Amino acid sequence: MTKYVMWGTYCDDVLEKRAPHRQAHLDGLAEQKKSGVLITIGPTKDVTKVFGIYEADDEATVRQLIENDPYWQNGIWTEYFIKEWIQAI
Repeated sequence: MTKYVMWGTYCDDVLEKRAPHRQAHLDGLAEQKKSGVLITIGPTKDVTKVFGIYEADDEATVRQLIENDPYWQNGIWTEYFIKEWIQAI
């Protein structure tokens, strides 16, 4: 399977705006992690960007996971991009 890196941007006032969607977001990420498609994900310390590593058959699968996430659907993540990643070590 191919690995993909995702970088995204959070909305302004993210800590307040994410609250109603946070548990559903975390539950979904836990399922992705359990299935093996999500390697890791998290915000930068200043909570302006999100970084994730996925392992999937194709980029479309990763896009679907991101776009079905409550954070994307509710405007908590405001943009994202994905790059295929080659893990050297």
